[in-house]
Amino acid sequence: MTFRNIATFVLAALPAVFVLTRPDAATETTTTQDSSQDPAKMQEQMKEMMAKAAKFTQPGAEHKKLARMVGTWTMSTRFVMAGQKSKPETGESQISWLDEGRWLQMRWSGSMMGQPARGWTWLGYDKFKMSYVSTSVSSGDTAMNRSEGDLTPDGKALVLYGTLDEYLTGEHDKMVRYVYRFVSDDEMVLEVHDLPIGLENTMVMEISFERKA
Repeated sequence: MTFRNIATFVLAALPAVFVLTRPDAATETTTTQDSSQDPAKMQEQMKEMMAKAAKFTQPGAEHKKLARMVGTWTMSTRFVMAGQKSKPETGESQISWLDEGRWLQMRWSGSMMGQPARGWTWLGYDKFKMSYVSTSVSSGDTAMNRSEGDLTPDGKALVLYGTLDEYLTGEHDKMVRYVYRFVSDDEMVLEVHDLPIGLENTMVMEISFERKA
């Protein structure tokens, strides 16, 4: 055995030697093992963990506020440039629970800039983040856009912030604000704001929803 092998063997064995030479080592190890393997204590700890998790994993009052969006809606989409709105393009949106009382799913179809279009949006409330969260995709591109935010204090609007890539200009992660305005039980409006424009006239798209069923 070479000197290097001997040194390696001694260093590897030192922790075991140290434990064996400590007078209280055996007692301490036994106590720790007995405590961690106590079935009653482990069950109690599990109950505490489950109770703590329930605060973040179970739907709450915030999820109930999304119920107003469930239904079938007619859509009217307008683009906004320099404060001028384009002619409306129509479509239809179906909003239902993806998971009852937890996640909403919006499926829409219609026309956009004269071309057939369809898309999906998922919306819910993340109790750990304490924010409403949303993910959207559409047939118009290959991106998946995410956003999060909260209701206004009066509950009349849901304001979400996110980013998107502008492939026509080469911009990445452009800041965007989405505002769902709840006009009444049968009417709501979605505004899309391009924040790099500035402090005023940031709205670039407006979608009006009227309840159909």
